[in-house]
Amino acid sequence: MNTVKFTYFLLFGIFILACNKSTEVPDDHNNNGNNASFGSGVPGVAGTAGVKAWDDLDTNEKSRIKGWNTLFLHQSVGQDLEEGCKNNGFSWEYYGNGDKINKGLMGGIFVDVGGIANGDPYEKMRVFTEQILKSKDEVKIGVFKFGYADIDDGNYQKVQDAYKVMVDDLKSQIVGFKMLHVTPPLVYSVETFDGNAARMKVGQWMKTTFATKDVIFDLQALESNDGSCQVNGIWRLCLENRNSDSDPSDVNGIDMSDSQGHLGKKAGQRISKALLMSIYYCGK
Repeated sequence: MNTVKFTYFLLFGIFILACNKSTEVPDDHNNNGNNASFGSGVPGVAGTAGVKAWDDLDTNEKSRIKGWNTLFLHQSVGQDLEEGCKNNGFSWEYYGNGDKINKGLMGGIFVDVGGIANGDPYEKMRVFTEQILKSKDEVKIGVFKFGYADIDDGNYQKVQDAYKVMVDDLKSQIVGFKMLHVTPPLVYSVETFDGNAARMKVGQWMKTTFATKDVIFDLQALESNDGSCQVNGIWRLCLENRNSDSDPSDVNGIDMSDSQGHLGKKAGQRISKALLMSIYYCGK
């Protein structure tokens, strides 16, 4: 009788172990971009508070974003943000022209994807739309980031109009598509010809226009420490966030001109937490 009981419990234990093993999910880099557990999202603005919100988020919840097919197109400040995400344990798969958006978090620069330098926001929007629509059956989130050279007092209203057309077009063609808006980056200079005032107008317009239905990553608030770094009401990139001798950028070195606005490595790691939190809000 004891032998029968032993055999029964042994077989039962093997059965339980087999069942547990069959439900294990392999831990891969970006969860194969399977878009698992993609929710309806929580619209609003993610700024400086997004850093702590990301730090406080459960590890399993953080990992969900690795499975959401996301395209992030940008230029040099975006590279600082990508490096920051990487240093937080969330790397972006490289995205090149014609790639499919099917590997979770994917990032690329406009000069690679479309041969577009900073200063041509309309071509950037054209290429972004083109790339998103090529993967309309796979993509879940689009993250478009202007460069600081794309916007000034002379064109900001026209840029806003073109951006609104792009967003509406993508949403109309892709069911469930989430657009993650990024307020345009600031530079250190507050001179009129360097454009921070115009970029602030576009950032505020984004929040007024989209924050009730989409997520806004308020890069300007993070760069300026909620406007504490400003001159006569014009926000600027704080010295502590700028790539400098004490905190150079891994990809953009040290800015030599006040008309530039790259992020230091430490600043990029901190600020990118709010970007990651913004992505989480898109699919929460």
